[in-house]
Amino acid sequence: MGLRAKIGIAISATAAVVAVLVGVLVHHRTVNAQLDLAGHTLDSRLQTTVQDRAAGIDTGRGLINPKDLPGPLRNLVEGGRRGIYLELGGRTPYLWAATKLGPDIVALKRPYDREQQTVRALDRMLWVAGAAGTGLGCVVGLLVAHRLGRRLTASAATAQRIAEGDLGARLPRTGNDEIAQLTAAVNTMAEALAGRLRAERDVTANIAHELRTPVAGLVTAAGLLPPSRPAEMVQERAARVRGLMEDVLEVARLDARTEEADREVRPLGELVRRAVSASGQAGGPGAGAGGAGANGGAAGRGAPEPDRAAAGPGPVDGAVRVRVLADGLVETDPRRVERILVNLISNARRHGAEPVTVEVDGGLIRVRDAGPGFPEALLAHGPQRFRTSGGRGGPGLGLGLTIAAGQARVLGVGLCFANPSAGGAQATVDLRGALCPEGDGGAGETGGAADER
Repeated sequence: MGLRAKIGIAISATAAVVAVLVGVLVHHRTVNAQLDLAGHTLDSRLQTTVQDRAAGIDTGRGLINPKDLPGPLRNLVEGGRRGIYLELGGRTPYLWAATKLGPDIVALKRPYDREQQTVRALDRMLWVAGAAGTGLGCVVGLLVAHRLGRRLTASAATAQRIAEGDLGARLPRTGNDEIAQLTAAVNTMAEALAGRLRAERDVTANIAHELRTPVAGLVTAAGLLPPSRPAEMVQERAARVRGLMEDVLEVARLDARTEEADREVRPLGELVRRAVSASGQAGGPGAGAGGAGANGGAAGRGAPEPDRAAAGPGPVDGAVRVRVLADGLVETDPRRVERILVNLISNARRHGAEPVTVEVDGGLIRVRDAGPGFPEALLAHGPQRFRTSGGRGGPGLGLGLTIAAGQARVLGVGLCFANPSAGGAQATVDLRGALCPEGDGGAGETGGAADER
């Protein structure tokens, strides 16, 4: 139940309770006032009748020793007191007044139905007024709840935009109530967050940019070393430092949100095969430009070997299986799509377990592995740079999947992560919005599903 409904129900319930309480109060006060007035009038008449009878004047209005005198009133009069009693037991209510005059009881009675009809009419009016008041309270409550709910919804939407990276989003401040205070607090938080993120990105980009020239010199110098095992180790480490530096620069460019896609029409299956090939060429255990932990990673295990892959039905060590269920033409940036797939495949090979499968299904690309799955933090909050957990390939910097998510945002395509119930991890790239209507989304090479390695 939303906040609007809760506020509306609360105001309506309050209006109904107030209407009931006011109705009950008015009813009881009216009943008591009518009884007091009628009793006082009848008592005055009784006193006049008693005085006339004591003077020997018989007006014929009084009842002498009535047999139907109510018992409580009879007991009161027998005790020497004068009393009034409302008898409600019969079809017609009667109001009695009685007193003792010598050995006799003198009493008066009159019908009380007129007063009861007045009370019933009053009750009907109270019910109508209460229903009208409750309805009005309900309408007012819904209007107030709608206004407050709309402001809170706008605040939540703007806060969500800020959380998704739109650091320029702000809430309009109106009024001086608590919601206005919340608006001011959110805007202040957004300003502080934007300043910190800008400072962090600037520092990261500046460090990577400053390291570019010395790292390039280091790689060049390492290539001039005479062939030896130490030289190979130096060259490998230098290449990893250069790859990491390029990844940091790419993250900085993506964070700046100035990247634009260069779209071309390409077969989706071809893009996937090129990405699988590139992920193998980038590999080697522990290598890769985006060496990341469970949040990212671009490390491979070596290129697939066609002759070994054709030797049996299952994938061989280091191989990636490609299944084309439904191919098609997509209008997208092939370089960025390949970058996304290379990072996803390399992450699966480094931190997952074999077999690693890339499946093309009518604009959907699914990258699966049989490893322990993605961490719960990644599933809940998405990839975050410099935040990762160690996997089978060791801890990393969390840049691989961060870059993949950033490139997907540039392309305007969906990228989601899940842990299927069958086990493992699955990343899905949704390119259905980029499919060309005239493209032939035919099946794979075998007519149903084509497997390649």
